[in-house]
Amino acid sequence: MTQFSHLHCHSQFSLLDGASPIDDMFAKAKADGMRAVALTDHGNMFGAFKFVNSGLKHGVKPIVGCEFYVVEDRFRRSFVGDSKDKRYHQLILAKNQKGYENLSLLCSIGYMDGLYGKYPRIDREILKKHSEGLIATSCCIGAEIPQAILFKGEDAAEKILKEYLDIFGEDYYIELQRHGIEDINGTGMSQEDLNQVLIKFANKYDLKTIATNDSHYMEEDSQTQRDMEKESDLPFLIMSSTSKHKKKWDVSSQIFQRL
Repeated sequence: MTQFSHLHCHSQFSLLDGASPIDDMFAKAKADGMRAVALTDHGNMFGAFKFVNSGLKHGVKPIVGCEFYVVEDRFRRSFVGDSKDKRYHQLILAKNQKGYENLSLLCSIGYMDGLYGKYPRIDREILKKHSEGLIATSCCIGAEIPQAILFKGEDAAEKILKEYLDIFGEDYYIELQRHGIEDINGTGMSQEDLNQVLIKFANKYDLKTIATNDSHYMEEDSQTQRDMEKESDLPFLIMSSTSKHKKKWDVSSQIFQRL
């Protein structure tokens, strides 16, 4: 049987976004027979020390990561008229000690150089300098390549993919999610349509794929609590233990989207 491990998880340290206590994440992962769990909080590594200690305590491998906010220019803080601070999500995992050091450095740079409002931001220019030891993925619907597919077309998305491949090489993965989302932002494309384009890219460039959930809380009945923590809607995913959900990549029946 294929082993599944959650590689896209938000804890309580994804402030006003995630609701999963770190110790509970590992307890559930162990109960579900998972060998590893990744922590990928939005823009920060605040929970990293607790995460690693908890993983060791539970006998489940902790994989430290971060879901960064990537922009064209991390130094830009002036937006007038129709211009907006367009941020894209970017999942990055540390695969070794050097990767952990670069991950920590990128998080710090996000706050020192790129903080705008509440968002610590990085850009591809700084990723090029500090990519050693890191694994990157095509991430979620809110990431740069999926957004390009949705709003600019496959050619534009493929061009961006090549730029990420130049940075990460064989450490770049296509990430597939199945949350049952239809007609994304009025584009007429579903998440499954998006996945088919990503799979086509993976086949063309011989890229490895991973299946993830955009996990934000522990159980389906935690949704009400999490609704109270946020004013805006976003994907509500669970870490489910049923065999049916393992086949379907553990999606909640109640999905809301925020990009």
